[in-house]
Amino acid sequence: MRDRSRVAIGLAVAAVLVVGSCAQDDSGGGAASSSSPAPPSGTAAQQSPGQVAGVAIPDGQIDSAVGQLDRIADELMSSSKIPGMAVAVVHGGKVVYSKGFGVRDVTTREPVNSGTVFQLASVSKPLGATAVAREVAAGRVAWDTPVKQLSPGFALGDPYVTDNVTVGDLYSHRSGLPDHAGDLLEDLGYDRAQVLERLRQLPLDTFRDSYAYTNYGLTAAAVAVAEAAGTSWEELSQREIYEPLGMASTSSRYSEFVSRPDRAVGHVLVDGAYEPADPPRQPDPQAPAGGVSSSVDDMARWMTMMLADGVFEGKEIVPPGALLPAVSPQAMSAPPASPDSRAGFYGFGFNVGTSPAGRVTLGHSGAFNRGAGTAFTLIPSADVGIVTLTNAAPIGVPETLNAEFADLVQFGEVREDWRELFAGVFEQLNAPSGDLVGKEPPSNAKPARPLQEYAGSYDNAYFGPAVVSVDNGALVLTMGPAAVRMPMRHWDGDKFVFTPQGEGANPGSVSVARFEGNRLILSYYEQEGLGMFVRP
Repeated sequence: MRDRSRVAIGLAVAAVLVVGSCAQDDSGGGAASSSSPAPPSGTAAQQSPGQVAGVAIPDGQIDSAVGQLDRIADELMSSSKIPGMAVAVVHGGKVVYSKGFGVRDVTTREPVNSGTVFQLASVSKPLGATAVAREVAAGRVAWDTPVKQLSPGFALGDPYVTDNVTVGDLYSHRSGLPDHAGDLLEDLGYDRAQVLERLRQLPLDTFRDSYAYTNYGLTAAAVAVAEAAGTSWEELSQREIYEPLGMASTSSRYSEFVSRPDRAVGHVLVDGAYEPADPPRQPDPQAPAGGVSSSVDDMARWMTMMLADGVFEGKEIVPPGALLPAVSPQAMSAPPASPDSRAGFYGFGFNVGTSPAGRVTLGHSGAFNRGAGTAFTLIPSADVGIVTLTNAAPIGVPETLNAEFADLVQFGEVREDWRELFAGVFEQLNAPSGDLVGKEPPSNAKPARPLQEYAGSYDNAYFGPAVVSVDNGALVLTMGPAAVRMPMRHWDGDKFVFTPQGEGANPGSVSVARFEGNRLILSYYEQEGLGMFVRP
């Protein structure tokens, strides 16, 4: 699956939550009525101006919701057939639920437990945002510090944006960079420094007046913050968040994830059955955006801190003044579909929304095509949070479980058919891309020229050379530092097709490769107008 095609899953999830939750919202939304017998659970008796209490939660309703998690998890495991899952819930400053389901690896059949370490994918972003907030509180940076001041070598495609884009701009995806800028370079084997250097070649949308989710834009900001602190991002996140919270099984390094004896292996569907991903997902280049691994036990500690406004076990970890901007709307990520529907917003690394019960919700989803589906949801006014981690390619299971739990917490019943809603969204997101998917070459196809005439190295400043060679009577396309090989199949005349490779490519996708004299146009790499390769 291409992360960019789903706008980082989180956008699609936000849209489903906004649209789906409006369908049966007969609660009236907004604040609880004056006739409510008691303030909502987790809400202070005196509220600050503008604070929304939400529909009151009766005593025992959150406990009842927790009591239904075993059933929900078992049903989703049974219906989806995913190998493994872990779930944790925090409420009232305590972990009230923490449990594993299924297996870590279908080959070893070792069970998942609450300490099993999973890859978090994009749930890494809010974790990293809290590390940045610590640096903000320490006075080393500010959310509005220009990135170039922290990292002089940083540049984007416009001099004004280069000089003015801030840490917060990149953490809220409002820099103007294209959706998922740089991801395709990572798929070809470029390292972090190489990807960040090439961002300056990309066209930009309107600065601070557009939203496009970018792993590498956020990574550029995080790396700059670490540079200002005189260390690496991996060390900074460890020092500022994982160690103070006692998250002993959490890391921003892939090598530490694979060294854990109790870790969940990523799985993909092969002929209808789950198998370990081969090769596995190695996300170190974009570690601040997608490279964290953790357990639900560790994530529960972080959620407890978040719900306590930066305090954990009586100690202030992140001062509220530095944390609040991260969990406040900074960019509109999901515009309302109609005048009576809610919008979705993005903070600094967090999705920020309003539930049908009138309560602010914070969350994020994460997904790897090679075997990770993750999500967390916080409802601060109810003092409750849930995290769900799975070791299978994303099909919406964590989002479904969290949405059903959130309904039970706020309403005492599941208000929407979240299973159908998310199944439909993820089916679309996982669909193969390309105009020629499922088609065969025309019956009257023109013959190709002698294959050797197509062979050669075609240059591209952004993607690097695309090397076309003849191997056993067929063309092969080889790209990137990883020498990714993609066999080419003749289609019609000078038109060939190939299957894109890498984390960003949905299974079954098809790309057209069109030869025009000394030029090669690859449709898969053409989204930003950079898919033309020229043979000298």
